[in-house]
Amino acid sequence: MAGNEAELRRKFWRAIKREAASIPFVEDALTAHYCAFDRRTPVYVKAALIGAVVYFIVPDDLIPDSIPVFGYLDDAAVLAGALKIFSSHIKPEHREAARRTLERMRQQQPSWS
Repeated sequence: MAGNEAELRRKFWRAIKREAASIPFVEDALTAHYCAFDRRTPVYVKAALIGAVVYFIVPDDLIPDSIPVFGYLDDAAVLAGALKIFSSHIKPEHREAARRTLERMRQQQPSWS
């Protein structure tokens, strides 16, 4: 299990870094991640949120991510649904950690101007 968790985290951070500037719901993915890996989060919530995060990571899902505009609609819907259903488990510290991480990542991206 620990090996699978480590691999999931590597894939998650690679996907987040790649998409940080271009996908509007990246902060939601980060929030789900921080809640899922919080020791205080119940196991059933962790399982559902990790499932939503995995769905985001996998490029060939219901609507392949390579399809412009529409490729991430299903990912956003799955994440939004999971966050809505388990909103009572999403703590302010999860959202704040997501905001801080996203801000740090955006500051580190190279400027193309």
